[in-house]
Amino acid sequence: MRSDKHFSINELHKQWLQTPEYQAAYQELGPEFELARLLIETRTKAGLTQAQLAMRMKTTQSVVARLESGRVHPSYKTLEKIAQATGTRLSIRFETTGDAA
Repeated sequence: MRSDKHFSINELHKQWLQTPEYQAAYQELGPEFELARLLIETRTKAGLTQAQLAMRMKTTQSVVARLESGRVHPSYKTLEKIAQATGTRLSIRFETTGDAA
């Protein structure tokens, strides 16, 4: 059944969050999506394309694209290279969640 109604990504996300399966998958992948979003935001705030960032990092544009997709888990060393290439400082912290055993 096809609907002619068009939904934005945000509208679909809100709708899908109502299902337990989507909600569980989203929570599980949340940190990866957040890191990918931060990588993209850092690069764009630095005014760089993926190719320009890759050149500064001495890697390829496809590596940067994979990092920004959230499919790749970057090492601390890679995150440091991104920070240096974008003129930023890497800061990693732990936040209390209340889930401690």
